[in-house]
Amino acid sequence: MNGKLFAYELLFRDHAHGIKLFPTNIRATSQVLLNTLTNININALLGNKGIAFINLDEHVLTSGIVDMLDKERFVLEILETTDLNEKVLSRIQQYHKRGFKIAIDDFDCSAEMIKKFTPILKYIHIIKMDVQVAEKQNLKNVMSKIKQLGIKVLAEKVETEEEYKMYRDMGFDLFQGYYLHKPEIVEMDRYKDATQIIILSLIKLIKDDSEIAQIESYIKQRADLSYKLVKFINNQWKFDNKIESITQVITLLGRDKLLRWLLLYLYAEVSENPISESIMNIAMKRAERMEEDAPQSEKDKAYLSGMFSMLGALFESDIKDVVKDINIHQDITDLIIDKRGKFITSFRKAECTEREYLKHLMFNNFDKIDISMLLYALEISNISIDKDKL
Repeated sequence: MNGKLFAYELLFRDHAHGIKLFPTNIRATSQVLLNTLTNININALLGNKGIAFINLDEHVLTSGIVDMLDKERFVLEILETTDLNEKVLSRIQQYHKRGFKIAIDDFDCSAEMIKKFTPILKYIHIIKMDVQVAEKQNLKNVMSKIKQLGIKVLAEKVETEEEYKMYRDMGFDLFQGYYLHKPEIVEMDRYKDATQIIILSLIKLIKDDSEIAQIESYIKQRADLSYKLVKFINNQWKFDNKIESITQVITLLGRDKLLRWLLLYLYAEVSENPISESIMNIAMKRAERMEEDAPQSEKDKAYLSGMFSMLGALFESDIKDVVKDINIHQDITDLIIDKRGKFITSFRKAECTEREYLKHLMFNNFDKIDISMLLYALEISNISIDKDKL
């Protein structure tokens, strides 16, 4: 009513080949949450105190994904198509009791929709009314009754100044639509995620109440997974101490939150780097070698240094851009960004072993290598080519 920004609505669109429809709401919502919680600094996206509406259906509500969210920053927006079965009703009650604000999306004010959502109105804080679909008189009558319940009403799909004034005068509390603001696109780095088998194995380990050492050993198998887990915990909480090990992350996060994050990660299914498996194999072997060379008190940091040293190649980005938003120990940063520090000797030793093997492999298979790939490798390494000798 006062013309100030109240909240944002977060939606996922894949623009790689045009807007892409997802087969399930849970996959689309999971992608939004994965990017919001992991790939983006939430304060940079929403501001220090901004809140966001997130679309949910019965699958998302019962998946456990909502447990990852901060109730102060997210409004749970229940889609109009949601099946309000007993399990869903129970979850809505739980989230209401825990202090989440809950909204209903695309409410058309029809008798069918009123009947459907009446059982949960006592848990609802905001109803988003589709003013383009609802009949005006019906809209006015229903809105009046809804407001008597203490529920705020939002006019959705407001596209002109005339519509805005009309719905404002009618008594709506909040407004959304192209007249007020057109959608903004936030580009995401399409960082590559871990294979499903690793995630599923981790989920099983956590559910079986396995030792932290076992859980850590699986996470250590993938640099991308280790990185995103560290980045996630940095985006959610602020710590006095720097992150030094995966064990520290697991302890700080807790098993339940780790499990929820892994489920979210699994649902999102972000595409992988075509050569990610080879990069992973090198990173893991490098990390193992560096861990072996390090003194007992430094082994965890040495391992993370080795794993994170390949992130630039894995994510096809400058390593400085990849790690700029995560809070990792200075000893690790010294190695992966500046190629110096206490782990540089073991790093160079591991790198030398890798190069010798790859040199041997290249010479033995030189006739099979495509010339364009050789040119590309030389180009990105800033090695000049004498065209007269080609």
